[in-house]
Amino acid sequence: MRPSGFFAARPDGAAWPAGVLAATPGPGTDAALEAAGVAAQWRVQPAADAAQFDSESLWLQLQQRSWSGVRVLIVRGDGGRDWLAERLRQAGAEVDFVSAYRREAPRLDEGQQRLLREAVAQPDRHLWFFSSSEAVDHLEACCRDLDLRADWRGSRALATHPRIAARAERLGCGHVLEVRPSLEAVSAGITRSIQCLAP
Repeated sequence: MRPSGFFAARPDGAAWPAGVLAATPGPGTDAALEAAGVAAQWRVQPAADAAQFDSESLWLQLQQRSWSGVRVLIVRGDGGRDWLAERLRQAGAEVDFVSAYRREAPRLDEGQQRLLREAVAQPDRHLWFFSSSEAVDHLEACCRDLDLRADWRGSRALATHPRIAARAERLGCGHVLEVRPSLEAVSAGITRSIQCLAP
């Protein structure tokens, strides 16, 4: 969910309605909801020590509630997963969707193309950080568009979710380190990977 885009469309002066929950997959989105004026008692997110910040971890916080006849609006990007919607419907909720953003491949300028060519020429000398499976898809598409053929077997990558790690492995990345999507975990992963990259 991208709260900034969603809340930008609300009428001036409109406050978050009391009694309506705002459920988020992780602390980043929760912080954005707080900044948008959603009170703490109406916000739900995965436990702070959850292994992942995703729909599955969020559902652990939501599944004990009664959802029969409850209307749920899921704010997401185009083509988002239906996993949480399916769980809610099975629990009796009426689920609708609104698309708040679109995932698109980047359009690289000349400088960015040059940087990608240099990185792909020596993928084992760079650390690749993936926070979405789409990022891996887009990297592969950009390489294809530029007719770049990388040997990813010696490359190292950080991935913030098992699904993302699996996608990076399908790309051919030889060393994929899965990290929690928190600043501390990502920083530690970067440090660990840089030490491995050092000659």
